[in-house]
Amino acid sequence: MSYTRRQFLAASTFSSISLLGVPALASLTDDAIAALTGGAGAVEGGISITAPEIAENGNTVPVEIDAPGAVAITLFADGNPTPSVATFKFGALSASRTASTRIRLSKTQNVVAVAEMKDGSFQMAKANVKVTIGGCGG
Repeated sequence: MSYTRRQFLAASTFSSISLLGVPALASLTDDAIAALTGGAGAVEGGISITAPEIAENGNTVPVEIDAPGAVAITLFADGNPTPSVATFKFGALSASRTASTRIRLSKTQNVVAVAEMKDGSFQMAKANVKVTIGGCGG
């Protein structure tokens, strides 16, 4: 059986998408969170993450995390090949436990914040950000 160039490219694209799709990247995020927490579970709640529901420009997506009582906050983007985006550490004299930054997202994905609390526990919050391409949907 012979394939045309177009059929070959379509088959190879489908194969690579199924092998390297979003579930594989989400698994990388889960692995990174497990490494951060030492295998302990992160409880949802107790912290808040503020991100836009729709970002027309994925190059500069504003994200703010508020985690009262945290000693560190790590930010993840589960659609990135390297999910860890940033880590913020707070000293004993920090006035507030809030961090804000702008991150780059290439496609619609979850942004996950994991906060290490003073007592050694971990809390987590998620926000789904839909990235549109040129404002036309994505």
